[in-house]
Amino acid sequence: MNEELNKDLLNPPSTDFSMLDYECAYIPGNMVRMNYKYVESASKQFATAVIQRGWRRFGKYFFHPICHGCNECKSIRIDVKNYHYSKSQRKAIKRNANTKIIVQKPSLTQAHINLYNKYHAYKHQKDNWTHRNISQREYHENFVEGAHDFGKEILYVIDNKLVGVDLIDVLDDGISAIYFYYDPDYARYSLGTYSLLYQIKLAGILELPWIYLGYWVDGCKAFDYKSKFKPEEILDGFPHISEQPLWEMWDK
Repeated sequence: MNEELNKDLLNPPSTDFSMLDYECAYIPGNMVRMNYKYVESASKQFATAVIQRGWRRFGKYFFHPICHGCNECKSIRIDVKNYHYSKSQRKAIKRNANTKIIVQKPSLTQAHINLYNKYHAYKHQKDNWTHRNISQREYHENFVEGAHDFGKEILYVIDNKLVGVDLIDVLDDGISAIYFYYDPDYARYSLGTYSLLYQIKLAGILELPWIYLGYWVDGCKAFDYKSKFKPEEILDGFPHISEQPLWEMWDK
């Protein structure tokens, strides 16, 4: 009976499709194609299994790249038990000694929308990101729907003001980092770094061994920060759910 239940949880009803190719944001001149699985009701067991195998989640969509002639997106994860804090990371923790942290189910307020749009307008100016203001409907579909019992948000509050939002999945074997955005007026607090350090702390409290950081693309500056959290493991490819993922130590 338990085996049948497990099989059902690992194979929920889904709609599978891929998008037409579009320009890659990470490798100039390359094209991207994504494979999607839309799952109305995903279990934590299913989410754990696919994220172990290199998938990502936004809303009710699970996905991974299937780009023609390119295999540069490698999944990486942080080893929580053996984590080593750098000197600069310890300073980031001290700078946030009075930062209030709230962990709860993903929510949607006007403060969320305002902060999200402010952050992306800043990244458009600083790093030439494509930007248009997100609607409440889009935000809800991307960050609130599909959370079920494992998706959470971590709110960062300074001087009674929302300054950072970290979307995560708390899985059976770790935490999957989905998306983080912050108030650029508070850049001195190193909130991006601090949010990952708090994930590591939370995983330790929950006795979870891994932080799933998403993809690494060699030579892409947008991902440079991911190599600063050691030790880490890397996964090449996207094995089927019936296959064991082969993670290896990564020394970048």
